Amino acid sequence: MTNVTASAATGGPSRPTGRHGRRRALIIVVSILAVLAVVLTGGALAYAKQYEDKALPGTTVLGHDVAGKSAEEISTLVAEQGKGVTVAVTAGDQQVDATLEELGVSVDADATAQAALGRDASLPDVVASTWSGEHPIEPVVDVDEDAVSTFAEGLVPEEMKKPVDAKVTFDEDAKTWNAVPGRNGQGVDPQPLVEAVSQKAPALEDFSVEQPLEEIAPAITTEEAEKTVGTISSLLEQPMSISSAEDTTHEVSPERRSSWLSVAPDDSGKALEVSVDEDAVRAWVSDRAADDSVEAKDGIEQVDEDGEVVKVVSKKKDGLEITNSDAVADELIAALQGTTPLEAAFKTKKIESEVEKVDAPEDEKDDASKDDDKSKDDDKDKPADKPTGEKWIDVDLSNKTVTAYVGDTPVWGPRSMVDGKEGNETPAGSYEIYLRYDRQDMTNAAYYPEGHEKYYYNEDVPWVQYFHHGYGFHGAPWRSSFGYSGSHGCINMPVSDAKWLYDWASMGTRVESHY
Repeated sequence: MTNVTASAATGGPSRPTGRHGRRRALIIVVSILAVLAVVLTGGALAYAKQYEDKALPGTTVLGHDVAGKSAEEISTLVAEQGKGVTVAVTAGDQQVDATLEELGVSVDADATAQAALGRDASLPDVVASTWSGEHPIEPVVDVDEDAVSTFAEGLVPEEMKKPVDAKVTFDEDAKTWNAVPGRNGQGVDPQPLVEAVSQKAPALEDFSVEQPLEEIAPAITTEEAEKTVGTISSLLEQPMSISSAEDTTHEVSPERRSSWLSVAPDDSGKALEVSVDEDAVRAWVSDRAADDSVEAKDGIEQVDEDGEVVKVVSKKKDGLEITNSDAVADELIAALQGTTPLEAAFKTKKIESEVEKVDAPEDEKDDASKDDDKSKDDDKDKPADKPTGEKWIDVDLSNKTVTAYVGDTPVWGPRSMVDGKEGNETPAGSYEIYLRYDRQDMTNAAYYPEGHEKYYYNEDVPWVQYFHHGYGFHGAPWRSSFGYSGSHGCINMPVSDAKWLYDWASMGTRVESHY
């Protein structure tokens, strides 16, 4: 007989109880969670997919939410905002509006965009970013401090940048030394502007900043210039002179001294220094010594065959030489470098001269000498000793002749010439040839304009030898006769005669012109 339980008797199925029941329940829960996980994972993946290569949720740049924006969009946003930034810089009384670029600020919009997209875009991070709040990204900005400094320096007006040193000048018209005042300049310390730009530029917003201007004093002050003028004035007030032979005195005038002085900054650049042009001083002293010197000139006398003087062509003249011009120049330079008087003196030495005897022309010999002409004619073809002595040229303005001598021996001439006409007389005196040309154009256009009755212009004048200013020997191919006065002052000669004299003479050859 089988015992049947009550539950079975009711005819329904039996329920699991105990361990078997709990297992079945766990399986059901896991199944439900698995289904939910599949659903949620699919949704999250889809959510993360939309932020691929884009900014994650919560990302901001310059206060703008850029979540879901691409690098190009973010770069454009940053670049546009950077271009619109204006910086108002106040310097002194002026205000200058500048762009970031003008200030040396560069905005790297692309690098900023890459920083915005640089967060990890993995599924957990995408999900986490949704709940993590705002994530700001700073723009990538570079400040060129040298460029900012240059901009700051450019705020100073060009004419005011550099201080102007005081100086001392000489007024040629008034003949006075004057102090020219100095002037302060303006400068900047660019560091405040550099710091302000570095701090404020990354915000890419308009801002203002003050750039102080500084006064810069000149290195050489007005007081220094005025002091230097006082020193020069004291120097010019002192008497300075050089005495020479025959009671000659050369006063060194204040005007003359001023021409030798110059004022310039010293090596330190902070003071003025008075300098003396020593070469000019020595040249002036040398010229005064030359003025006081007397060149020894031998006299020339024409004599007959008995040695009797027929005519004095030129008198002898003893010379005078200055022997201490260098020492006097040293004294003057030392006086100019101080403020003491000067009383210097030239020392002299006498130079003895001699007299040369030359044969007189035939027409100036006395009657007794002329009686012996025949015997002399008989001897003229005999070989003569080679003449010795100084080469010199005799210009006889009375007889209109030129004669070349070596010592007391005539070696050429007398040759007829044309000397200066009335109003243009050839000068008499002792000279030396100082300038020569084998050809030269001659004109007096410096004195008379073309068309004037006295104007002349001669091309290619041959064999020119100047002996005093514009007076000289030269060939005159335009003349057919000679032996009279008719030139503008030069000694006109036949071309062949002018060439002979040119070939024979040289620079420094002595010329005695007389009546």
